[in-house]
Amino acid sequence: MDSVRQAAEKSKQASYRIQNLPLSVRNAALAAIASELGKRKDHIIQANQIDLAEGARTGLAQPLLKRLNYDEVKVDESIRSIESLIAQEDTIGKVISKMELDAGLVLEKVSCPIGVIGIIFESRPDALVQIATLCLKSGNAVLLKGGSEARETNKALASAIVAASESIDARLKDAVQLLSTREEIRELLALDELVDLIIPRGSNELVRSIQSSTRIPVLGHAAGVCHTYVDEDADLEMAVRVCYDAKVQYPAVCNAMETLLVHQSIASQFLPRIAAEYAKVKVELRGDQATRGMIAAGKATEADWSAEYNDLILAIKVVPSLQEAIDHINRYGSHHTDSIITSDQAKAKQFMDLVDSASVMWNASTRFADGYRYGLGAEVGISTNKTHARGPVGLEGLAIYKYRLSGEGHIVADYAGKNAKHFTHRKLA
Repeated sequence: MDSVRQAAEKSKQASYRIQNLPLSVRNAALAAIASELGKRKDHIIQANQIDLAEGARTGLAQPLLKRLNYDEVKVDESIRSIESLIAQEDTIGKVISKMELDAGLVLEKVSCPIGVIGIIFESRPDALVQIATLCLKSGNAVLLKGGSEARETNKALASAIVAASESIDARLKDAVQLLSTREEIRELLALDELVDLIIPRGSNELVRSIQSSTRIPVLGHAAGVCHTYVDEDADLEMAVRVCYDAKVQYPAVCNAMETLLVHQSIASQFLPRIAAEYAKVKVELRGDQATRGMIAAGKATEADWSAEYNDLILAIKVVPSLQEAIDHINRYGSHHTDSIITSDQAKAKQFMDLVDSASVMWNASTRFADGYRYGLGAEVGISTNKTHARGPVGLEGLAIYKYRLSGEGHIVADYAGKNAKHFTHRKLA
């Protein structure tokens, strides 16, 4: 087996080859992958059953077991995600801007792939499919390191992806590689001359550990502490539906609601209604003093306000104003996804302007913060960074740009000194 350095060197060479592959070839590779996943569905599910059984035997936490599950429904979802990705516009070679610096001297800013991307992820096999196909579509090579709890599933998926893509074009060889051991993470993080970007997907501990252990740029989020604020002008029936979905629809993911904020003037009406719905699915409620005076709930501690439960547990706080809700979110949230339920457009605008999160929503569940649902085809993850990509990171987040300058023998000396020529700086596109 190749060392991590050898794998990274192969990825670097692959990145130079695939950035110039026509879109038709990259899309054909994606179509072949979708087809291969369908053909190998039974084998992939059997591999996942081995991982699930081992996870149960070793006491893997329930939220992680939920994420680890990759059944027929999940395989079909992956295939649909790839089909959606094929329909996405190409991100390579797009002219972002064009400017005439002087007659015959034209500067273009053009999108291009990032290069070699290292992905470190836990539990979710579907992440492997999303990430690999997004990287191929965007012309990037990818080194994948999944968690040991999904070892067999990841091997089955990577085998299908590599076989399908390389059957389309030999230049795709080594574009997707799967690393296997935990020790390889440390080696990967030291290869800043070969790896251009690291994207971690997993626990707070994983992300923070990676961020502090490498000189390679890291894109991602350390936590998904998402809020919903139910305003005094909310439609309470709507609020019940949205808040139920945000917590219950799939609690083990980063865009599930972890804290519910409710305006004090409607709390006595709303809280008993939503508590009754949560009780049906045994959501554990933890509330501040005001909340506990209206519904049955455990006592929320300071730690609960910044907790990412990834489970059927919810912190609830009654607040006196919209501004108090905004301040709470900006203080305790993770800048991931936060929502307001209100019929007042001005309040919704204030909330969305002042809450410092990658996604802000009005009368909608936080669970919509997702690359597929945003029409990005898929996502490599959700970023809370304030760098080149924020929120669900799809194809555009895997592109950077270069400048292309075309002249006619122009030299800088002509633009310096007493009789210097002047730049026109005329925008062309």
